[in-house]
Amino acid sequence: MDKFTSIRSVGAPLSMINIDTDMIIPQKHLKTIKRTGLGQYAFSNIRYNDDGSERDDFILNQSAYRNAQILITGENFGCGSSREHAPWALKDLGIKCIIASSFADIFYGNCFKNGILPIILPQEIIDQLLQDAEFGANAIFTVDLENLQITRPDGAVIGFEIDGFRQHCLINGLDDIGLTMAKDEIITSFEEKQRLQQPWLYE
Repeated sequence: MDKFTSIRSVGAPLSMINIDTDMIIPQKHLKTIKRTGLGQYAFSNIRYNDDGSERDDFILNQSAYRNAQILITGENFGCGSSREHAPWALKDLGIKCIIASSFADIFYGNCFKNGILPIILPQEIIDQLLQDAEFGANAIFTVDLENLQITRPDGAVIGFEIDGFRQHCLINGLDDIGLTMAKDEIITSFEEKQRLQQPWLYE
């Protein structure tokens, strides 16, 4: 998993509430277990017309936000089914940080496991950030995970909170497999001792 320390990007304002995982990645696109290639299908039901052309009114299709790494959105983001394809699709689309007033619990946890930083802030601050983001390419945000700070386009700084263990994992690029492999020496030492004490387990 890629390390996350800080990012500097425009913030795409998607001021909708209750965006569920089927809206993020429709069920018909869940035919793969690969984490890449799903970005093209992210938000497809509201991103494309019936003929496959892009909808001009969808925020991520607009030139100012096409390469946004930060998504600013409404409450209860990621509700619905627990599909991990949802953060896969967002990550493949280029989204590295999602700022909302609340998240569905399973989606929130899946973000950390896939290198996406979900930030929870009070709705009144979300509203301010959405207003900032309306300025498009002129509205650059900096998200600093190490110092737990968001710098707004005008230079104002907002603090945020996150579980220390999850912060550590993101900064060091550790998913569940990475956490296990970090203890490789301990695991190997145990197996060597066990092989001597209980050799029949290795026959």
